[in-house]
Amino acid sequence: MSARPAPGGAAIGHLAALAPLPGLVVRALRRWCDGGPQALAADLGEGPADGAPAAALAFDALCRHCLGAARRPLQRHEAACPCLGEDEAALARLVDLAASGAREDALMLGCVMVRPDQAPALVHLAEQAGLALERLLLQRRRVH
Repeated sequence: MSARPAPGGAAIGHLAALAPLPGLVVRALRRWCDGGPQALAADLGEGPADGAPAAALAFDALCRHCLGAARRPLQRHEAACPCLGEDEAALARLVDLAASGAREDALMLGCVMVRPDQAPALVHLAEQAGLALERLLLQRRRVH
């Protein structure tokens, strides 16, 4: 019999199956956890003109708030893992909802992830991070 994964750590899908923004959110979370905001900024782009530092700072604020107000420790998979974990999927969905303007749905999900009094701030930070990451994705599409 194998051990059960920590709450939030079970694999529920594959990273490759995600849309571009949620996929970038999961990869950014993994990179942020491994190397911090500077490593994430380096991975996201070349310099200030491309918006990578701003996106990394917005994502850093989101992660710090999420971890600081979390109901339990956030679980993630290793950087090279092709699986998508439960908590990773929840964060990716939160950012996607907030960036698309679905604030009520994002708030509902945020209340599950953090203390209810901290959920509105989490949604605001998710919106900022999501919009910054979407700008990077749009710039990449224009270049390629």
